[in-house]
Amino acid sequence: MNEVKELIDQLQPETYIGRYGKIYTDTSDFMRISYGDIIKIRGKHYLVLRDEVERSFGLEDPKYWVKRCKLLETGERKILKLVFYEKFFLNMGETQIPCYRSPRKEARILDLVRGDKRFMQGFSMDDSAGNNVRIIDVIRGKRLDIIVHNIQADHKTYFHEFLPEILEKFIDACEGIAFLHKHGEKHGDIRRDHLWVDSKTKQYRWIDFDYTFDFYENPFGLDIFGLGALLLYLVGKNYYTPQNLPDFGFPADALASLKQDDYLLLFRNRLANLGKLFPYIPKELNWMLLHFSCGTNVFYDTTDEFLKDLRACLQLIKKN
Repeated sequence: MNEVKELIDQLQPETYIGRYGKIYTDTSDFMRISYGDIIKIRGKHYLVLRDEVERSFGLEDPKYWVKRCKLLETGERKILKLVFYEKFFLNMGETQIPCYRSPRKEARILDLVRGDKRFMQGFSMDDSAGNNVRIIDVIRGKRLDIIVHNIQADHKTYFHEFLPEILEKFIDACEGIAFLHKHGEKHGDIRRDHLWVDSKTKQYRWIDFDYTFDFYENPFGLDIFGLGALLLYLVGKNYYTPQNLPDFGFPADALASLKQDDYLLLFRNRLANLGKLFPYIPKELNWMLLHFSCGTNVFYDTTDEFLKDLRACLQLIKKN
């Protein structure tokens, strides 16, 4: 009898799968591990249901090293992140910043934030070949950016009626990043699809900590820029680019006034100077956004500096 079928019949007899695969204790060749296989680590059996995908507004990007699984001993759904190394460079102005995946770094952060619901939860174990496998609890919820995108309101209504509560919870999430920095750790990949809203608690929760970077001017600089880009999305209820700006009906003189200095330094097609589009945005909040623009010569050195200004801006918005 197929060993996988035997295990499923024994541990989860009500589970149906269309393919009985193999049992893997060495996850090095993660491309070969697919639906119907079992990953066995330290006596636990994880039935692979599918590869994870990152979804962004209709587009799907498969992550073949990340497996959605069922733990046969309990029936719980888990995400297994297998070892995958890659390296690339981000350009910030004239500076090239090396970025790379570090499974051991993600494992450290999982240990550091255990019990802290501002972050995804999990633990790591080595497989038989010494690969560091991270075993992650599934967050029941949705990405914050999709929730914001789906709010049915014009921007002015959104800004005054929805954004204050969103920023309060975002500040709590940013305090989580400050906690990492105080312990010498980086998130490493702060972007809009890596902040989720727990459907039960409504807590904002960070996911995916396996990227890191070497930014010698500021060891936490990319995290801070990531927070700035995410704040820009929350304030604008969108990212505004030269490609989509004509679709929103902004005044022609406002569009004509835009310069390269008004766009983000790190993502040069995203408009940072939202005050030119939405004059009711307080100048203090717009000034925060301009800290991340091509035209700035003033940067945030720490997450605490960023948080101090953001808390003050939230109070301004609440008064209006």
